[in-house]
Amino acid sequence: MSNKMEAKALRDVVIRFSGDSGDGMQLAGSIFSNVSAELGNDIATCPDYPAEIRAPQGTIGGVSGYQVHVGGDRVFTSGDKCDVLVAMNPAALKTNTKFLSPSTIIIIDEDTLNEKEFKKALYKTNDPFTELGIHNQVVSAPITTMTKASLKDSGMDNKSMIRCKNMFALGIVCWLFDRPLEKAMQMLNEKFSRKPSIAEANIKVMTDGYNYGHNTHTIVSTYRIEGTEKKTPGLYTDVSGNVATSYGLVAAAEQAGLQLYLGSYPITPATDILHTLSKMKDLGVVTVQCEDEISGCCSAIGASFAGNLAVTSTSGPGICLKSEAINLAVIAELPLVIVNVQRGGPSTGLPTKSEQTDLIQAVYGRNGESPLVVMAATSPTNCFDAAYMAAKIALEHMTPVILLTDAYIANGSASWRIPDAADFPTIKPPFVTPEMQEGWTPTKRDAVSKVRGWALPGTKGFEHRLGGLEKDNDSAAISTDADNHQLMTETRQAKIDYIGTCIPPLTVEGDADADFLIVGWGGTYGHLHTAMDTLRSAGKKVAFAHFQFINPMPANTEEVVRRFKHVVVAEQNLGQFALLLRSKVQGVDIKQYNRVEGQPFNVHSLVEEFTKMMEE
Repeated sequence: MSNKMEAKALRDVVIRFSGDSGDGMQLAGSIFSNVSAELGNDIATCPDYPAEIRAPQGTIGGVSGYQVHVGGDRVFTSGDKCDVLVAMNPAALKTNTKFLSPSTIIIIDEDTLNEKEFKKALYKTNDPFTELGIHNQVVSAPITTMTKASLKDSGMDNKSMIRCKNMFALGIVCWLFDRPLEKAMQMLNEKFSRKPSIAEANIKVMTDGYNYGHNTHTIVSTYRIEGTEKKTPGLYTDVSGNVATSYGLVAAAEQAGLQLYLGSYPITPATDILHTLSKMKDLGVVTVQCEDEISGCCSAIGASFAGNLAVTSTSGPGICLKSEAINLAVIAELPLVIVNVQRGGPSTGLPTKSEQTDLIQAVYGRNGESPLVVMAATSPTNCFDAAYMAAKIALEHMTPVILLTDAYIANGSASWRIPDAADFPTIKPPFVTPEMQEGWTPTKRDAVSKVRGWALPGTKGFEHRLGGLEKDNDSAAISTDADNHQLMTETRQAKIDYIGTCIPPLTVEGDADADFLIVGWGGTYGHLHTAMDTLRSAGKKVAFAHFQFINPMPANTEEVVRRFKHVVVAEQNLGQFALLLRSKVQGVDIKQYNRVEGQPFNVHSLVEEFTKMMEE
């Protein structure tokens, strides 16, 4: 019986890999994602891992997951429910029951279905499926046993062999969705290039898993993922938000003709930016892992003063510590990009989960009138464009820029078409010229943009000092004059306000003649867009406006918002952007949809709540 004859066509599918933190679910999921991206499918992923360093094996606290949504056409989210759940033990099954739909296929390692594993996962009986009320199709495969049989002649010890069982599960899933193994093999060879015997073992186990799927009669069908949309020709790859952010910063430095400097301190979930950029010494990138968050920011300010594209990366707790140094960059009017990969809080909070709770902190979280640019990336791939634009604004307008991403889009990945450098917008820092030397001071600025000239240390005739004390508007000498401070405060604000005329206008998707407008910002774009599409497919008129630029907002913000009778702001906090929007557009009834769960929005819940609002 030919498997190809049985293959069913699907528009999209959601697969969730889940097991112990040491079971390699992130690796299996990322390989499957990469293979799918290179086949031309669109993808959206959501790694979901615990904050504990390593919880006891087999316990609920140690369950790690990786969800990937693969589509023949464009997909915007990693999915609410999964079509296939790979559960490597009873704890993974129990933890992920909430992601099951009635049609979900469950692939489970039957070698873990024993009393010992049930007790560790706090089951009350030895029948997990009945206890959890699961009536799905279950593929119970002896994954551990078959992995050890596959490697019996490898010379590996028992523990090392068992570590490869994630590849057996991956092989089954690759067979199920008609994914060729060649690209997966290439990825394993690259990952374990220094340990070829490990690569060989993983490849063998994955191949045996694929063959098991081919030969088993438990799974009745294979599936192929098809779409109707034509993709733009080009080279595609799977990229995470943190990696895309890193690439965007490198591209901006190259375009501006500057060296890229990153001063950073490791913090979840931003550390991958430091890891990625530290591997790019061949592109002239300088990275310093500093002793703390404060020195990471201060070293970047020094690099900026010296004429580099300076960046510091962190998460919410680090922004608290960097705030005094960021203020120095504001009053000194130095370009600086601060990347904040938001996580759950306050305090240590939920370090591996995602929120949008640092917005007010980014806009106002410093002493004094301290205006700077705040913008937010909307997806893993948009992190590239957002980072590039953050650098462009910082360099051309001599200001700090806070770029907000979040754990969902930073750790998640999507199919990315590698752009052509010729398509990048120009970046022209306002360097001083010899003609400006006479009467120059570091506070001399353009009359319209209010941008001051950038003089690099050692430039003859442009010797100067900068610092945290207020300066005279004309002479740049230290000043405590009341009128001058008023002028300088207003000038620094005017410089940021002017940027609102330089950024793209706010666009509206959906029905332009709708009464109901959904508003979002940052990393919730995919879920809100999908909710809008779902409502429109049900015959409801609805529009959608998503903000990438927060401070300043696009110049047409008020005009757009006032066009609609009903406006709802949906965000993963208790109403921070709604508060900002009300301050900019007064007299408009702005409703709120707020969730602070550490997890991405649920599209079904969004549609349900928006429908209620529209009916009311």
